[in-house]
Amino acid sequence: MFVVTGRQHEAEAILARPISRCEISSRVQPFRAAKYAAAKHCQNCPVQSLSLCNSLQHDELAELNSFVTDSHYKNHDILFDQDTPAKWVHIVTEGVVRLHKTLADGRRMVIGFALPGDFLGFSDRDVHATSADALGPVATCRISQEAFQNLLDVKPHLMRRLHTELIHEFTLAQDRLMLLGRCSAKERMAAFFVNLRNRWKRVNGQVANVALPMSRQDIADFLGLTIETVSRMITTLARERVIVIVPDGIRILDLPRLEALAVG
Repeated sequence: MFVVTGRQHEAEAILARPISRCEISSRVQPFRAAKYAAAKHCQNCPVQSLSLCNSLQHDELAELNSFVTDSHYKNHDILFDQDTPAKWVHIVTEGVVRLHKTLADGRRMVIGFALPGDFLGFSDRDVHATSADALGPVATCRISQEAFQNLLDVKPHLMRRLHTELIHEFTLAQDRLMLLGRCSAKERMAAFFVNLRNRWKRVNGQVANVALPMSRQDIADFLGLTIETVSRMITTLARERVIVIVPDGIRILDLPRLEALAVG
């Protein structure tokens, strides 16, 4: 026989009691506040205007933030490895990420360098085609592939923004193929500096100094040169007063001449 206790009577009474409008509001208010804080967090992000998130409205930013994880990495930490399951995508919010691929014979090819605002890790396959690791301290917004795919299904404007980003990446890849196939070592070096200068300008407005967190070996692997050739080209450009070497990077002294070299 089931015996109803005094505590159970109390619970039934609470459930049967009508809930006032004010009480509903007080219960819902914490959730509204959390949603507002999430949207505000995204809107205050320093790279929000540069990233995919810029296509989302206030409420959509709150929805996105509900399944975003703020991730932090130290120098050389791995964000994802080549041929490992593609479970996450990343929006870089701080620092520089190196993208590279290991060839069948063991050689390394640097694919590119991701700056704040860039989108990483999206794949139409089950595994990552490249590896990504941090060059110094890096922060990202990390989102599961599944959640991001679901968001794309219901946010066509986000899909259009992603399409634009992918076309831009495809254009950069074509430019790099031409750079590797037709340009001299000096032209490659000049094009690398001009491109990086323009990308940093987009991030922080800085145009005088170009930060170079990557090593000269990284630059050599990206440009298809030897490290000795990269060092020689940097020295040549500095001797010709086109650039000057500063701590953690270079300062461009003669941008028109550097741009002229970059286009051959």
